[in-house]
Amino acid sequence: MSSAIPGSPEFLHATRSSYDAIAGPYTEQFADWLSDRPLDLALVTAFAELVRTAGTAPVADVGSGPGHVTARLDALGVPAFGVDVSPGMVALARQAHPGLRFHVGSMTSLDLPDETLGGVLALFSIIHVPDDHLPTVLAEFHRVLVPGGHVLLCFQSGDEDGSMHLTERFGQEISLDYYFRTPDSVAEQLVKAGLRLQARVLREADGEEQRPRAFLLARKDV
Repeated sequence: MSSAIPGSPEFLHATRSSYDAIAGPYTEQFADWLSDRPLDLALVTAFAELVRTAGTAPVADVGSGPGHVTARLDALGVPAFGVDVSPGMVALARQAHPGLRFHVGSMTSLDLPDETLGGVLALFSIIHVPDDHLPTVLAEFHRVLVPGGHVLLCFQSGDEDGSMHLTERFGQEISLDYYFRTPDSVAEQLVKAGLRLQARVLREADGEEQRPRAFLLARKDV
């Protein structure tokens, strides 16, 4: 599979190639991590209920990976589809969930019309977006949401913003940057993108996790 994404930022090329390289073992390890995280599942379920009661517009699971969260949304009664930058991940998601729609795409430029989504879910996907591209991503989320639509973000957090670069994972050579941000810094960017913050939850690291998990829920005003 080619790693070229014509006209896209360079970090997307590295992210695509890296996740293509580790798609198989990543899917095996994180086949359904929500089932072991009841608080995380409760927050995703609450997001799905907010979207479902607001209308019939679908949800985009951005950075859908193996597709299990997309499938969870579907089971909760929300029409959902997955978007991922990695063709390898998309292929595995389609194989595991043949009744759902997954396509290759970038959160920096979603191939969707304006105001067509009831929700955008981005779990552990903005962690690979550099600071200078994050405003573009959040502006895209705002653009594709219907008035009254919701965004739920989840990301590894900490006491201050920072980053990490990995060259190996699951025994595979990769080149992947991780950006760790405080809830406050991401909340500020959501507001600048025109979204109204509704809730923030900071869950402490559990088990083998090394960093707290931040959840931010925001809404596009009517």
